[in-house]
Amino acid sequence: LILMGTLFIGWNTVVEGQEITQGDKQLPMAGESFQFNGHDAFLIIPEKKINPMPWVWYAPTLKNLPGREEVWMFERFLEEGIAIAGIDVGESYGSPKGTETYGDFYQYLTADRGLSQEPVLLARSRGGLMLYNWAVINPAKVKAIAGIYPVCNLISYPGLERAKSAYGLTSEEMREKLPLINPIDRLSNLADHRVPILHLHGDQDSIVPLEANSAIVQQ
Repeated sequence: LILMGTLFIGWNTVVEGQEITQGDKQLPMAGESFQFNGHDAFLIIPEKKINPMPWVWYAPTLKNLPGREEVWMFERFLEEGIAIAGIDVGESYGSPKGTETYGDFYQYLTADRGLSQEPVLLARSRGGLMLYNWAVINPAKVKAIAGIYPVCNLISYPGLERAKSAYGLTSEEMREKLPLINPIDRLSNLADHRVPILHLHGDQDSIVPLEANSAIVQQ
């Protein structure tokens, strides 16, 4: 895996308008680190090859994520022939700009790297905002959603005042557009496509309260 990653990131390539260059993101286990259109990204491929290859899309892929806490879980995926991938879109909070980059990344992985057309989305914490807002406009491309105390409600976290810069909106515009940008208000497409959802969420979570996030999704 280390050799594969070294060979891959040693080349600067352009794939259907997407720029792939060498990356230096530190991963908690062996895998490919690269830059996708200027964004840190990673791909961890299992030894067992299944065609097309099932994969888990992890978010948020930020500076120190995924971390060592994910290694045990990632190892279980790899043992079953499941790849893991992610891309750093910054603190996008599910904004249109972030979801557009997600769409380009999805196209690259499925069209050029042999990954399945239907990933399982693994949303940890604020990664929920990113993955859910991509999922609700692409429900047919989602095999399932798994959440680990995922944020599903912009009001709950980070709050509209903090999120507005990522969306390029004023506070008033955020409130007006909330039904169009807040994951908990956009779930109907996932329901129509019967996308399976599993959340693991503690009832004493003070940062991502259960009642304002996973409980609303359940309802």
